[in-house]
Amino acid sequence: MRTLQVDLGERSYPIFIGAGLLIQPGLFQPYIAGRQVAIVTNETVAPLYLSALTDALADYAVVPVVLPDGESFKNWETLQLIFDGLLRARHDRRTTVIALGGGVVGDMAGFAAACYQRGVDFIQVPTTLLSQVDSSVGGKTGINHPLGKNMVGAFYQPKAVVIDTTTLATLPPRELAAGLAEVIKYGLICDEPFLGWLESHLHRLLALDSAALTEAIERSCVAKARVVGADERESGLRATLNLGHTFGHAIETHMGYGVWLHGEAVAAGTVMALEMSMRLGWIDAAERDRGIRLLQRAGLPVVPPEGMLPEHFLEHMAVDKKVLDGRLRLVLLNRMGDAVVTADYPRDVLDATLRADYRTLAAQLGE
Repeated sequence: MRTLQVDLGERSYPIFIGAGLLIQPGLFQPYIAGRQVAIVTNETVAPLYLSALTDALADYAVVPVVLPDGESFKNWETLQLIFDGLLRARHDRRTTVIALGGGVVGDMAGFAAACYQRGVDFIQVPTTLLSQVDSSVGGKTGINHPLGKNMVGAFYQPKAVVIDTTTLATLPPRELAAGLAEVIKYGLICDEPFLGWLESHLHRLLALDSAALTEAIERSCVAKARVVGADERESGLRATLNLGHTFGHAIETHMGYGVWLHGEAVAAGTVMALEMSMRLGWIDAAERDRGIRLLQRAGLPVVPPEGMLPEHFLEHMAVDKKVLDGRLRLVLLNRMGDAVVTADYPRDVLDATLRADYRTLAAQLGE
């Protein structure tokens, strides 16, 4: 087992990474204050891991809350199911909410914990690669609104993050690829040597090689923890973690939540961020192509949805959380391994980026 620390003063917490952690009660006990535990999961994950985690917590009064699966259910109506479960079981302020599942479960369980009786403890147990390397760490919680993704939520840190790498064995290939989009992001924004490592080891990650997955998860979490520790509430540096997300969230909102997986939309959005960085002269075409090829090798889409026009992107991007004083800030690359958040770009460069022929570019690079 590997242990990392998210350094946030009195709200600091550990990240445990390893195989078989889900069934080790000793990892959970120090972070459960009372006798009541609510395990929030979904219909897909529950048959796989709910009983194992419940057995590990046999010394506690455990209540399961099983949600429908999918990004389309990340809304107020589904959130109420968590509150219903807590209230029916008469859980008090010493209850602990455990999020067992992917990013949707983690975001919603964390938001419910932040709200229930004005805040109760919660623990993240992410079961997808995307949630293990990104959404479970850093305390971003929330739900979607029909007009914008993750627009309603709270910063609320977990007491611990328990990453059991054996859960990835049941992950569908499409979900694995979606998680790799966030892994690749770390190499692009803050760790160029990691980008080289991914180019050499991507085949092992796709084959679910345990050692390679553990290494990739740890390096991703180290990067995320470092950024969160420096900028918990995204006033500056933390926004660089959103490379490709402004374009990607627009895709998710336009297509309907869940039609494109989050990682798939981020991958296509990352290609657009690479393209715009090149058009600004900050990276060259070879560097842009390097990033695109790695995303292609991971099995990710690198072309925006057919029929999604520049005006569609602009409409959805106008309500992005990085808009300040009416100015859209974008995460772009100064160079490979160095991201910047900026609103200082010519509008015609953004327009050209939105109108670029990504389909032809992808075909050329895929040859």
